[in-house]
Amino acid sequence: MPRVLIIEDEPDLVRLLEYNLQNAGFETRAVGRAGEALKAVAAENPDIVLLDLMLPDGPGSDVCRALKSGAATKHIPVIMVTARGEEIDRVVGFELGADDYVVKPYSVRELILRIRAILRRNEGEGTMPTGPIDVVTFGRLRVDRTAHRVYVDDAEVVLTALEFRLLTTLIERRNRVQSRDTLLSDVWGLQLHVETRTVDTHIKRLREKLGAAGDYIHTVRGVGYRFASSPDDQG
Repeated sequence: MPRVLIIEDEPDLVRLLEYNLQNAGFETRAVGRAGEALKAVAAENPDIVLLDLMLPDGPGSDVCRALKSGAATKHIPVIMVTARGEEIDRVVGFELGADDYVVKPYSVRELILRIRAILRRNEGEGTMPTGPIDVVTFGRLRVDRTAHRVYVDDAEVVLTALEFRLLTTLIERRNRVQSRDTLLSDVWGLQLHVETRTVDTHIKRLREKLGAAGDYIHTVRGVGYRFASSPDDQG
């Protein structure tokens, strides 16, 4: 039974979430303060975290940053659930490594669908076949899919789980243009409405992390993105 950790300080909302999540087949644990969050993650080892950004003792963004920078916790998906819906808030959330961003008020049913989509996507990663095909070398870039590790010029680059999925999807479809809607569906695993700006934000962050190898990801204006056909492909 998947475990959901709810980090939220509104008691009524916590009760609503726990009731609906438990009826949908999830185990739940809830804490209401940023200071309790990391301890709860260590104790519960949740499959996914629902994180409010505005907590009474500190910003939820600090919790997300700590989770995504920790070797033992960076793989845990985080859905930010917050009343802050401005574009800059979304951008910051995704740059911190959040796997999804849901603005209050929201449909609990939709939230549960998003949770299931993320968990289903992560389960799929664990069944990736092993063998030489899972180590891809492309110019200055080397991707070990089974180990979930990426190297540029033999220096390791730390990516979030979602950034890793985005990169490997583009590599597998190199020299084929991928629309933003296609990437939202295939990488994020959602058929629900999500702003396409989400893709642009992640691509920007991914390019920055890859440094020189980020040039392999080409923008096709008005359409989406394409991974280079060869290391010398300048787009």
